[in-house]
Amino acid sequence: MRAATQIAEHWRVTLGRRKIRVLVVDDFEPWRDFACSTVKKVPSLELVAQVSDGLEAVQKSKELQPDLILLDIGLPLLNGIKAALRIRDVSPASKIVFVTENHDRDIAEEAFRTGATGYVIKSTAARELLPALDAVLHGDRFVSAALAGGDLISLTDRISRARRHQLDFYKGDSQFVDGFAISVEAAIRIGNAIVIIASASHLAGIRQRLRSDGVDVDAAVELKSYISLQLTDSLSTVDEHTAGRSIDSSLSLIPEMVLAAKREHFRVSVG
Repeated sequence: MRAATQIAEHWRVTLGRRKIRVLVVDDFEPWRDFACSTVKKVPSLELVAQVSDGLEAVQKSKELQPDLILLDIGLPLLNGIKAALRIRDVSPASKIVFVTENHDRDIAEEAFRTGATGYVIKSTAARELLPALDAVLHGDRFVSAALAGGDLISLTDRISRARRHQLDFYKGDSQFVDGFAISVEAAIRIGNAIVIIASASHLAGIRQRLRSDGVDVDAAVELKSYISLQLTDSLSTVDEHTAGRSIDSSLSLIPEMVLAAKREHFRVSVG
């Protein structure tokens, strides 16, 4: 509770008696309950609403003009990145802290490009959420140690070039498609290249989601910045040789993808 006390004291000095009004946005009820209970521990915070999808987040932001928004990325109806961009228009003074289980650095970069001031990984939020709020309050940016090694330095440096392997779990096909579509869109928008290896049905779903979000998928494929490789829909027929061939195919495409990448310090991702 020490961090909560420090936050409360700073806000008391900075804003007098006025409380910081907080909107919590997440579609997973147990997590939403945790975030709300964390907010309620800080006397200077006032929970004004909690919602479960991106469109409602935009609507509530416009209606309530919250000081602070805790925003997930993998939301139904409108993902958190796009919701944040719309919130910037309807509630420009609101500070946004993304709280997500997505470790992808491309997505973290895209999240900060929306004007957000924090990026907290859910698995470490029990110890990082309050320090994140404290940093945001002081006008700093915060990114979870899982991505940044705990350094609160420039975004370019802290969302760094370190090699890593990431394992993500999804609650269902819809969240799987949404998660990968967000990763592909983020990579394309910031000039990285990405390979996705998935079943035919998942690839079709990802492509449909990208198109619905306004991404020119055909152009990305033609430029080799997005390459999709198909596995069989039946997991029972996927063996190590099938997976190995797909991975070998993706690796053979890396030289072309390097030429497709448009940023100075780019990455080629395989998902």
